[in-house]
Amino acid sequence: MTDLTAAIEEIHGFLPCATPRQWIDNALANPDLMLIDHAHCEKKAASTALSLMYRYVDNTDLLNKMSRLAREELRHFEQVLAIMKKRGIAYGHLSPARYAAGLRELVRSEDPGRLVDVLIVGAIIEARSCERFAALAPHLDDTLADFYNGLLKSEARHYRDYLKLAEQANGGPVDERVGEFLAIEKRLIEEPDEEFRFHSGPIPN
Repeated sequence: MTDLTAAIEEIHGFLPCATPRQWIDNALANPDLMLIDHAHCEKKAASTALSLMYRYVDNTDLLNKMSRLAREELRHFEQVLAIMKKRGIAYGHLSPARYAAGLRELVRSEDPGRLVDVLIVGAIIEARSCERFAALAPHLDDTLADFYNGLLKSEARHYRDYLKLAEQANGGPVDERVGEFLAIEKRLIEEPDEEFRFHSGPIPN
């Protein structure tokens, strides 16, 4: 078993459910929209990392990990834009998915609980992104499949970094709290959605 295969299996074990086949069909039917929202997701991921760096300036481990993560996410953003340009897809504004906002509803307002929860949300989003890249890759053209397969390793590492930082901020295991967020995540992934996004639920036919 390769390290990447092991990482994907770990993420499948962490997440509460697999991406529904209907969502994969939605993605294949909306390739331009998928790439546009993917670019937004990479930009938002970098923004989240930077906001954590600004808020928690005394947390050296967090600063180092988030600095690296922000650079990688911005690089991914640039790579998605380059793919879109070659395919004649214009990057533009999209309304946000309900996914991240739905997860953040449970985030506590005061630290250290707030930091723990934000880091848990980050871990879940990175894990789901990794799971969806792996689920989509076999159905995509060679260029996009190679790109998505190439993202898996960094996304899996980001998930582990976020989870480790959450445990550090909590001063111990966060399994119970993670379980509360994953219950929400399962609902957001499996229940029908109104608009297709990279992290949306399935869109009924």
